Amino acid sequence: MRLRSAILALPFLFPLSATSQQVEFENPPELSRPNGYTHLVIVNPGKLIFISGQVGMDKDGKVSNNFAEQARQAFANLQAALSAAGAKSANLVKLNYYVVGLNHDKLLAIREARDKLVNKDHPPASTLAGVQALFREDVQLEIEAEAVLP
Repeated sequence: MRLRSAILALPFLFPLSATSQQVEFENPPELSRPNGYTHLVIVNPGKLIFISGQVGMDKDGKVSNNFAEQARQAFANLQAALSAAGAKSANLVKLNYYVVGLNHDKLLAIREARDKLVNKDHPPASTLAGVQALFREDVQLEIEAEAVLP
């Protein structure tokens, strides 16, 4: 009898079981077709959104040689990914930046593009790292993001 009572109590003690959690993997048509990753992973739909690193690549796979243009395109891609998940830039809680050849001019270009998207009074937590290389020689910036919907 004690064992039966304990087993019946399990769902109440552990309500967040793996079976109740839903995970969606999405690749919005506004973004380039990914190879080996997913642009969006949404956990418990409408709650927590993980966005793969977005780069300055348009949906046709073209990348500008200009860093500022790559930054603008990466943030446009981030906005498209957020929209595909039903989120807005105000829902961003974390940004991770990876920059090839990081310098002051590149930092300013990132900030200019970022400030058009995020709330400057309540910016998301962020990490900026200078790196030696990214997945393609012409890609100079990659931005990962996490967002939360209420």
